[in-house]
Amino acid sequence: METISSKYGALIKKSIGASKVATYITPENVYQPGELAVRPFLDQIVEELALNGSGISGAENLVALLEKARGGASCLVLPEHYSNTDLPCISYFLRKHSTAGAEVAEALVAIAGMKLNEQNPQVAAFASAFSRIVICPSRYLELYNGEKDPEERLRVIKINRASMHALDELKRQGKLILVFPAGTRYRPWDPGSKRGVREIDSYIKSFDYMCLISVNGELLKIREGDMIDDYVNNDVVRLTASPVLSCAEFRANAKLNASGADRKQAVVDAIMAKLDEMHNAAEAERQKLLDKTGGR
Repeated sequence: METISSKYGALIKKSIGASKVATYITPENVYQPGELAVRPFLDQIVEELALNGSGISGAENLVALLEKARGGASCLVLPEHYSNTDLPCISYFLRKHSTAGAEVAEALVAIAGMKLNEQNPQVAAFASAFSRIVICPSRYLELYNGEKDPEERLRVIKINRASMHALDELKRQGKLILVFPAGTRYRPWDPGSKRGVREIDSYIKSFDYMCLISVNGELLKIREGDMIDDYVNNDVVRLTASPVLSCAEFRANAKLNASGADRKQAVVDAIMAKLDEMHNAAEAERQKLLDKTGGR
C-alpha cells in the first residue's frame, strides 16, 4: 500500500509553502484560524480517494445546530475519529452539500493537540487548513514531571489556560466547537483508543447543545509510527450527523443510567455508545455503496 507522504509528496510540499502556521505553541497563538490557501490541497486528496457514494447524511441537523449557535447558544460537534482525513472530509462534504452546509463548515473550530503543530511540519501544514484551538491533552501533561522539566510543564499549563480562555470567547461567537471524544484516532491494535476521554464530560457540562457525527469509511489507514506515513485508501466515506441534542438532558440521562461510581466517565461512555449505534446503522448501507463501486 502507498503512504500519503509518497503519493502526495508534491501536495505536501505545496501545503508547507502555503502555510503560515506556528509550529511552536505559546499562550499567544493557541487560536489558529484556518488557512484557506492550504485547504485546496486537502480537498484534492479527498476528491481523489473518496469513491462514488461518499457524502454526509443529516447535514440539516448541523445547520440547525449552527442556527442555535448564531442565536447565542454554545454548541459542540462530537465526531468519531478513525483517520487524519476525518476533519477534512467533514469540511469537504459539508461545503459540497449546500450553501448552508458550507456555512457550517466555516463555523467549525476544532480542539487539536499540540503535537499536530510541533511534531512534524508536514502534519502541521495540513492541519492549518482548518480553524483550531490548540491544547495539551491531559494524558500528555502527565508526562511532564515538574522536577524533571519544570519549564516545559509551566509552558503547557499556560497554553491550556489560554486555550480555555479562547474557547470561552469563541463558543459565544456563533462558532461550533468540534472535539473528538476519543481524543485520538482509533488504533485497531489498541481497543482502549476507542474509549471516550473522561474530560469530555467537562465540555458537555459547559455547552448547551451538541450533534454527534459517525464516520464510516477511511481514506487513510492508520499505522504505527509517523502519522504522515499512514496508508492511502480509496473508500466510500459516509458521515452521519445526529439530531441536535441538549447537553444538559443527555448528561442527566447518562448519569441516571450510570451503573458505576465514575459518573463523568459514564457520560462519555454514553456518547461513545451512541456513536457506535449510529456507526453500525450506517455501515450496512455504506457496504452496499462500496460493492457498487467495485471497492475492497
